[in-house]
Amino acid sequence: MATDLSILSSNLAEAFADKVVSLEEKLGELTLVIKAADMVSVFTRLRNDAEFSFEELIDVCGIDYSTYGSETSEGGKYLVDVEQVGARFAAVYHLLSITHNLRLRVRIFAEDATMPTLDSVVGIWPSANWYEREAFDLYGIIFLGHPDLRRILTDYGFVGNPFRKDFPLSGTVEMRYDAAQQRVIYEPVSIEPREVTPRLLREENFGRH
Repeated sequence: MATDLSILSSNLAEAFADKVVSLEEKLGELTLVIKAADMVSVFTRLRNDAEFSFEELIDVCGIDYSTYGSETSEGGKYLVDVEQVGARFAAVYHLLSITHNLRLRVRIFAEDATMPTLDSVVGIWPSANWYEREAFDLYGIIFLGHPDLRRILTDYGFVGNPFRKDFPLSGTVEMRYDAAQQRVIYEPVSIEPREVTPRLLREENFGRH
């Protein structure tokens, strides 16, 4: 398998020499990072070219890098290191080649953190449909060209994107059935904030500031 990964790595580096941002192997897995502008052409070739033959897309997941970086002296918080990760939001695509019995991880950063957008790959792998809807729902990543981009896990009236790291643990609204109105209504969250870090791991005055 190590030899196969080495061959794949060499083929990727040669085929996409002008498009590879980074290409590394760790723990027996290969990760390719490319720019958002190149994703459709790269993915199309990864599927169609016989030397790659990644016939299946088995997963797409979003990532929020908003707390990625080094610890600072300012309250022990973690800040974004934009130069290191490229941007706040990314989508990671997990590909499978049945022909060659190989897997490949492809990471693509959305350039705009305020309105993160990437091209949809539903036209290349139809299985991306629900995966992209999930990343849209949970992270707010917009996939341009998706045939039916709408929430898939949260409710129609849900506010925000719950997997973003700045989303409050208690949420923003709560819902209940109102017997008098005979419908579901939304109200501000009424539960009190609570600590989720075990007491044994908390520092002195944890969470009080």
